[in-house]
Amino acid sequence: MQQLPLAIQLTPEGGFDDYLPGPNAEAVSAITAWASASGQAFLYLFGPSGTGKSHLLQAACKAAKAGGASACYLPLGLPGLDLSALEGMERAQVVALDDIQALAGDIDWERGLFNLYNRLRETERRLLVSGDRPAAELPLRLPDLRSRLGWGPGYRLRPLDEVGCERLLRESAARRGLVLEAESLAYIMRRCERDAGSLLRLLDRIDRESLQKKRRPTLWLIRQLQGSAD
Repeated sequence: MQQLPLAIQLTPEGGFDDYLPGPNAEAVSAITAWASASGQAFLYLFGPSGTGKSHLLQAACKAAKAGGASACYLPLGLPGLDLSALEGMERAQVVALDDIQALAGDIDWERGLFNLYNRLRETERRLLVSGDRPAAELPLRLPDLRSRLGWGPGYRLRPLDEVGCERLLRESAARRGLVLEAESLAYIMRRCERDAGSLLRLLDRIDRESLQKKRRPTLWLIRQLQGSAD
């Protein structure tokens, strides 16, 4: 197989099993089907930061690769990204483009994405695109690109509620071999930002600190991380 263009390394962790769907079960089901070539060929995923768009795009690429497909994941907000990154991308059987809003308004990029859509359709490839808002609300200058974003269904990712956030913390901690006591969970839910992205980043810090200091993730340790004296 030919070398795929700009192969962005997928993170080793984070698959569909690590994503708590909560109110997003329909979207996750559609993306899972997309990754296995049993669903729609073109999907658009949107929602606010912290709802797991990047996680799902990477999980979809990993699942596709596990099924024998070639996959290409490209974060469009990558600093210094050049338009040449789109060249030859149709050689991949599945393509995931993250954060399209980062390039909205740049007419050269919009034309490049428009042309990529056409090439992917001609070669019967699959494309998954994410953005921070509905396609109709993106500040695009090229109407034809907006029409391409509507070639498949769009799914809104919604934040987890409080119960979902607490469950995410417990389950993610358990996968890491961490035991968060009830008072630690209550403290995190009371004092920290309650979106999935922020909670998982905090859990990363707790995990690293716990390993470095060879201590259990006690309430004292978590309060030290948060710089709290109360």
